[in-house]
Amino acid sequence: MAKSPETEHPVKAFGWAARDTSGFFSPFKFSRRATGEHDVQFKVMYCGVCYSDLQMVKNEWGCTQYPFVPGHEIVGIVTEVGSKVEKFKVGDKVGVGCLVGSCRECDQCASDLENYCPKQILAYSSPYTEGTIMYGGYSNLMVADDHFVVRWPENLPLDIGAPLLCAGITTYSPLRHFGLDKPGLKVGVVGLGGLGHVAVKFAKAFGTTVTVISTSLSKKKEAIENLGADKFLVSRNPEEMQAAAGTLDGIIDTVSATHAVAPLLSLLKPHGKLICVGVPEKPLELPVFSLIIGRKLIAGSAIGGLKETQEMIDFAAKQNILPDVEIIPIDYVNTAMERLLKSDVKYRFVIDIENSLKAE
Repeated sequence: MAKSPETEHPVKAFGWAARDTSGFFSPFKFSRRATGEHDVQFKVMYCGVCYSDLQMVKNEWGCTQYPFVPGHEIVGIVTEVGSKVEKFKVGDKVGVGCLVGSCRECDQCASDLENYCPKQILAYSSPYTEGTIMYGGYSNLMVADDHFVVRWPENLPLDIGAPLLCAGITTYSPLRHFGLDKPGLKVGVVGLGGLGHVAVKFAKAFGTTVTVISTSLSKKKEAIENLGADKFLVSRNPEEMQAAAGTLDGIIDTVSATHAVAPLLSLLKPHGKLICVGVPEKPLELPVFSLIIGRKLIAGSAIGGLKETQEMIDFAAKQNILPDVEIIPIDYVNTAMERLLKSDVKYRFVIDIENSLKAE
């Protein structure tokens, strides 16, 4: 007979889980594996809430396994390390993002791109090497292989910085990989949400001229005065879009709702790049003619490997790049999901695990 989540491993743990596609969260007792020789166990202090948590809890991608404990922007304090762990010690500040495992043998892993490994293991709703399902960071403790643990800089706040482990690397990686990190380039950011506002901050830190592209004029003041964007375009305004045609070297598209791509391609210079990092529920239409006449590129990008994630965290600490967050207790998570669905947050919820998650 199969063991229950509470008894399949030796280390008692607790968190909040959803049991079905209703998405309703409630307290949940489960267990973590014992700390192996290459493992790091840490007390979770804070965990960010990503829009993909909401998509997963509703099973929009058809891969969610219940009970479901989300959370892949996880930061905390090391409580135990395995006998072969050399990078970390008890008391260190650490973080774990979307990845907790990969094959470590394929070409992608050999190139420090574990995020594209065909056998990657995600922080939640993904089977680990021994077959049991991973539970994420809406919980009191975490156990992870030390290769997938990030060193946390002393000057980077754990609470405010937590969303960098997803929102940060998801936007930093394409800016770097596609060469949109050079001073003087003109970069567009579509959508001013959890991902978009961090993309603006990284793009500005790289010295680029940043244009925010949004459906809502109400976000203009916030984008320019608070986040430091240089320009703002209302994508529903044909005159504004026409005036800006052919002016951008690249665009980071963070929108997870279905939307038209053709107007965005019109903003690009020849050889310009539109990089999608949002995940719409339905496929987008591909306007091939617009690509051909300007030798333009539509690409995708997913988080980053562990080497690049550490590089991003260190860069953020050096440049004082911090997400804008709202700290919440764990028992507010159902309301937070409702607000997230309505984009009613500036710009990322972070759960105060240490002070609000208590065993039932």
